[in-house]
Amino acid sequence: MIARANPEGHPETSLIDVRQLSKEYIQQRPFTNQRFVVRALAEANLTIRHGATIGLLGESGAGKSTFVRCLALIEKPTTGEIWFEGENVANLCASGVSRLRQHVQVIFQDAASALNPRLTAAAIVMEPLEIQGKGTKAQRRDRCVELLERVGLPAACECRKPLEFSGGQRQRLALARALALEPKLLIFDEALSHLDLASQESMLELLGRFKDERNLTYLHVSHDLEMLRGVADEIAVMHDGTIVEHKPTAEIFAHPEHSYTRDLLSAMPPLEIICRERFARESL
Repeated sequence: MIARANPEGHPETSLIDVRQLSKEYIQQRPFTNQRFVVRALAEANLTIRHGATIGLLGESGAGKSTFVRCLALIEKPTTGEIWFEGENVANLCASGVSRLRQHVQVIFQDAASALNPRLTAAAIVMEPLEIQGKGTKAQRRDRCVELLERVGLPAACECRKPLEFSGGQRQRLALARALALEPKLLIFDEALSHLDLASQESMLELLGRFKDERNLTYLHVSHDLEMLRGVADEIAVMHDGTIVEHKPTAEIFAHPEHSYTRDLLSAMPPLEIICRERFARESL
């Protein structure tokens, strides 16, 4: 049964409130077969407000992808709570997880491996609607055509398979699939990192339009500090499996408190260098 009472101090405007989330993996050493524990998340806490865009920042191995997979219940956390609109969903049964997936969707870094290469674009977009039993076959087809056009893919491409698209087009296809169920939270796990600058800016413009139209909530997992500074309302910094700092974006850049945050910002090129490199790329 899902607990419906808000946890003590749970903000009324929050969409998700993650409390003391931990995830451990049991590994086995080669040759000796000795088992040991790897702690990917260590009592991480994060509140995501309705309609906000949150940036999740941290170096490789900090636990960001594990945090995302637990948040979407792709993996079950070892301990902790995940409150989604007042319900603790951390220990949902399979049917409960299926219901949550209607509201929380993830777009991964490598769309080529996240999309079934044997399915057509139309089948990929319609699949979540079929799984959730939404609409008739004709209604699902109409919805598919609408979504493909909304993300900038012509309806004529619906018979093509993922490997026939460019990298940017595959991410648009993944976005169309994620939007099919009208989720409340979209999570981007380094989803823009492999795109060229023009494709990245085009995708960000598209995401901005969807956010305004549907009051969506975004969680961007990224190493790109400059991109997060441009799109995120708040930035959460993850280090060694825990959130060490979470503040409005302007405050993070102006007054970082944690030493790890200061180290990340100090490694960022000066703004004038970023602008000069971007202008040079756009001039090619």
